[in-house]
Amino acid sequence: MAEENIKSLEELGEVAGTSSQAPVHEQKLDEHGRAYATGKRKNAIARVWLKPGKGQIIVNKKDYREYFARPVLQMILRQPLAAADRRDQYDIMCTVKGGGLSGQAGAVRHGISKALTYYEPELRPVLKKGGFLTRDARVVERKKYGKRKARRSFQFSKR
Repeated sequence: MAEENIKSLEELGEVAGTSSQAPVHEQKLDEHGRAYATGKRKNAIARVWLKPGKGQIIVNKKDYREYFARPVLQMILRQPLAAADRRDQYDIMCTVKGGGLSGQAGAVRHGISKALTYYEPELRPVLKKGGFLTRDARVVERKKYGKRKARRSFQFSKR
């Protein structure tokens, strides 16, 4: 009988006992005052620690310019910091494993974005709009039986 009296979503919220407010994101820091996040891309997994500093980015105990030699990969790494306008405000320490260099750069970018939102929750809308918080789910398609690769067939021979 109570279902027939509900005429709007607000009334439904009152009946369910939930409020229609957006979730409030809070700052998440470890005991050392750092923000920690995990980033993923293809088969690469990056663990990222972010703390206030001079703008150093260390990847697997090397400077990011040394680890990612190609300028394109360095640019991918810096994208979330540029979008949030926080280029030289944080020191970032990452460990990354699995996949190739391109996947690793994407994983570090994803981790940096998540760590930024944990340290400064007000940056979330900017990074979300840029698409930095979305985990890119595209991975290599598996090889199928009766095929040469995932979709490529063996060469057809008429005779």
